[in-house]
Amino acid sequence: MSELHKFLFDGLPVRGMLVRLTDAWQDVLKRREAAGPFPAPVRALLGEMAAAGVLMQSNIKFNGALVLQVFGDGPVKLAVAEVQPDLSFRTTAKVVGEVKPTAQLEAMLNVHGKGRCAITLDPKDKKPGQQAYQGVVPLHGDHREPLQELAQVLEHYMLQSEQLDTRLVLAANDQVAAGLLIQRLPIEGEGNLEGRRNEDDIGLSEGFNRVAHLAATLTQEELLELDVETILHRLFWEEPLIRFEPQTPHFACTCSRERVGQMLKGLGREEIDSVVAERGEVEIGCEFCGQQYHFDPVDVGELFTPPGNQPPGSGAVQ
Repeated sequence: MSELHKFLFDGLPVRGMLVRLTDAWQDVLKRREAAGPFPAPVRALLGEMAAAGVLMQSNIKFNGALVLQVFGDGPVKLAVAEVQPDLSFRTTAKVVGEVKPTAQLEAMLNVHGKGRCAITLDPKDKKPGQQAYQGVVPLHGDHREPLQELAQVLEHYMLQSEQLDTRLVLAANDQVAAGLLIQRLPIEGEGNLEGRRNEDDIGLSEGFNRVAHLAATLTQEELLELDVETILHRLFWEEPLIRFEPQTPHFACTCSRERVGQMLKGLGREEIDSVVAERGEVEIGCEFCGQQYHFDPVDVGELFTPPGNQPPGSGAVQ
């Protein structure tokens, strides 16, 4: 079963989270099979993005969707992971060229140095004029060296956006997508009253540095193969942990026939009628979950007919 475990290090300004997506991640890959599976490096990247997205969404407790995207100028044009407040998630990618079996982040998305990572927070109930928040960082380090791992990119992002030391370990294969996040807690109380800023303490917390060093010894193989209890005991057996009730991330897609219908209406009656005339129907597939939506001539007619003008017995698109 997929699970997310949150914990604090008693007496230290450090928090941690460990996620292992098992059945939920396998469900994502199974749904993709009908449209053709992504290359193995892309599947691994999407798995790491799903694990990272769940960790970040749980970390900020945001009432809206967290959308993690990496995009660039390589054979992978775009990769997306979206996580809702209840930790339901979905992923997809747009692959436009050959991805070699050993490809890392640079070879997939940052061939000419134009790759970017964007994190968008999209509120569920937007107030008038409210826009989604988005932060963007390049796929290279401070000295413009290309980053090869998603974890490095996200550590860099969180250091810039939150001014907090973060250590992140990510791994994914076709059975498990997993991640461990260790983060220094922001200053509270007297520290803030003294005018101290989070960035003033970057790299200076002995407690965080010790825990982060322990976390860095975790290999990707161990993260994928070992259960949560074994990982935490191996890494932090000398550290007193305060554990919280585990949560259960799961796959879910927000697509619906109604949403697809609204999208078709946005394209206009003339264009949709031309597709129906050529193919006999309109078929739309969700890139996230693989669900296929079919609209025949009758469906299209109802779609573009105002509700008050529909004949008796007909129903609006559900």
